[in-house]
Amino acid sequence: MALAILRNPAGLRLPLFHPSTRITLQRRTISLTTSPSYIITPTELSSALKKNVLTKISTAPRTVPLCASWFLPNDPHARTGLQVYKQARIPSARFFDLDAIKDHDSPYPHMLPTPQNFARAMSELGIRRDDDVVVYDTSELGIFSAPRVAWTLRVFGHPKVHLLNNFRLWIEQGYPTESGDPDPSKVEDSRYPVPSPFDPSPFVASFDEMKIVAADYNKEGAEGIQVLDARSHGRWAGTEPEPRPGLSSGHIPGSISVPVSELLDAKSKALLSGEELRRVFEKKGVDPARPIICSCGTGVTAAVVDAALGEAGYGTEGMGSKRIYDGSWTEWAQRVKESDGLIKKVGVA
Repeated sequence: MALAILRNPAGLRLPLFHPSTRITLQRRTISLTTSPSYIITPTELSSALKKNVLTKISTAPRTVPLCASWFLPNDPHARTGLQVYKQARIPSARFFDLDAIKDHDSPYPHMLPTPQNFARAMSELGIRRDDDVVVYDTSELGIFSAPRVAWTLRVFGHPKVHLLNNFRLWIEQGYPTESGDPDPSKVEDSRYPVPSPFDPSPFVASFDEMKIVAADYNKEGAEGIQVLDARSHGRWAGTEPEPRPGLSSGHIPGSISVPVSELLDAKSKALLSGEELRRVFEKKGVDPARPIICSCGTGVTAAVVDAALGEAGYGTEGMGSKRIYDGSWTEWAQRVKESDGLIKKVGVA
């Protein structure tokens, strides 16, 4: 079920929807619950799955669970996303491989795929454009990589996307799971349309933009973009090593350390409530009136911060007020020099 997607160099540009149109579309078409919430509970997902029409000939919109399991390359148990997907998953769930569905021509680990490769991956997963997709994580880590996959679907304009909060609670609350290799006969190519044209700029910040943000930090009259870093505080401070050999730790000038662990419940690893998240961001000094860019190691856990900001009422999806730096620290640390003042470490001038 893991996908090996090859990039088509003749990339198309993604659909340029007016942001307010996209937001209205999402609120009107969500059928999973009566609430327009992006974050849903195990109870809500279970109820939605019971309404699926379980026949291959049906063309009715469905609720499709999408497993986004992924582990860091230095995982102490050498686990992989596909491995835990096969061990236990929500029945009928598909597996989205973050290490395969990406830009294979980029030297950085998890850059967005081309529109053609995104459509090909969705087709091979049997996902239709009118499906209500619910993305979820591993029970081992809790909320971790699923927000990145859900964010990717939203960047490419998939109308109905939700994030399950979370798979660990799904298991603890007694909802069913299945294991083993998935049955390929149950998944048919959906012929997912290639998103075209495409403008990711309302969602994505580039390296060039980040250099301007870093250079403008503390300058009078600067736009005042806030950069939130999802990595551990030690990696941000430069006191802990990066998981990728040879990569310096530290942080982008002016960035704020917002470790993912501070956004999750300590026991369930579920995302905190909107009110609790708001208090976390307020304590960090994050200003809801100023633009925000989220960063991390490779652009994966930055999406956790992005989702948490949404729950806390910070920024508006697709309006450019909160975005993700796709290359994140892996790109930054390879393209800038500490001697130029673009890699900061705590206690080092």
